[in-house]
Amino acid sequence: MKYEFSARAHTLLSSPLLSIRTQTRRSTLISLAEELPAEELFPLSLLAETASTVISADASALQYGDPEGYGPLRDWLTGDWLKGKGVAAPEGGVLLTTGSQQAIDLLSRVYIDPGDRVLVENPTSPGFLQALRMQGAVIIPVQGDRDGLLPEHLRTQIRQHRPKMLFATPSYTNPSGILWSLERRKEVLELCIRNNVLIVEDDSYGDLHFQRAGAGGSPAVRYPSLYALENVSQGGHVLYIGSFSKTVAPALRTGWAAGSRELIGMMTAAKQMADWQSSSLNQRLLHHLLDVTAFDLREHIALLNREYNTRLKLMAELLKRPAWKNSDYALPEGGMFLWVSLPEGLDAMILLKASLAKGVAFLPGQLCSVNGGGNRIRLNFSHPGRDELLLGMNLMSEAVTEFTARS
Repeated sequence: MKYEFSARAHTLLSSPLLSIRTQTRRSTLISLAEELPAEELFPLSLLAETASTVISADASALQYGDPEGYGPLRDWLTGDWLKGKGVAAPEGGVLLTTGSQQAIDLLSRVYIDPGDRVLVENPTSPGFLQALRMQGAVIIPVQGDRDGLLPEHLRTQIRQHRPKMLFATPSYTNPSGILWSLERRKEVLELCIRNNVLIVEDDSYGDLHFQRAGAGGSPAVRYPSLYALENVSQGGHVLYIGSFSKTVAPALRTGWAAGSRELIGMMTAAKQMADWQSSSLNQRLLHHLLDVTAFDLREHIALLNREYNTRLKLMAELLKRPAWKNSDYALPEGGMFLWVSLPEGLDAMILLKASLAKGVAFLPGQLCSVNGGGNRIRLNFSHPGRDELLLGMNLMSEAVTEFTARS
């Protein structure tokens, strides 16, 4: 039979991102390409005890649950955890999702029609670009600097394109690791409110913050989210999304979206069409871990931040080797990635092929860009252990040296 897929479906099969993710599943490959936390830091023993307790205590843990998500976990989330971030979600204003990517996908389904204009940071999350392209959106890049989006360019793009939505990650943008200043947050929020543009604020990396470079080892500064700055329970202009995947364990597949009841209600209806509900068992396991056991999420995140800071510094030192001469990067204060500009003449896609042949992968920057421009690469420093990171960077250095010699 000849299958006639939709025109937009082919954007999935033709994406180099799919090929890279497939290849990084090889057990012998060192991956610096994906958005993965450190497996050796998972709370394994507590999760094992939690799984046994939850399953044996109540058979309904294996039953269907509410589309909005497990009620006690939603209560925990909207309690001290989000309130500690200055986020006050309204009653009925929180939806638990299968990771933050599903929150993005659900919103795209219910809010974006083919041809709608959507503004994005450039570069931005490749997963978000895929979701928008699948919905037929017209993606408009907005320029920025180390303080965040440039208000004047944002104003120009809004005036010219009349967009429906802006996708942004103010705290450690994927892939550049930029932390927006408080002033930029206020300016962007004001512009979007004035022009009735919905902001999708991804805070999946916001808890992963390190010591400030050149500041005597002081902690990275923390700023309120756009959602907290607007502080509107109904009719607000910000949908706030996040995930436990980067801080607890990805396989629990639990993220969230917080916003007005109207917006969350529509996304919940779409979720019932997609999968009825995320795993009730996973959400019960997570709630038990967070609320009943000795596990302290804030202490665990502090552990992650200390280790990730060490790995980031190791990667930065390895980039000082001769093979990386004339490459450029800004050391981020948080997140999972180092965003590296390659020397002139060193093509990211060709370098990827050479690196894969040696057993190491990274993400070419073109996959994070609206127009595929630039010659950068995204390196993940959170997943590989220190020895693996050292080996992976050595292999990449070999690939760079050989490429340069042939050129």
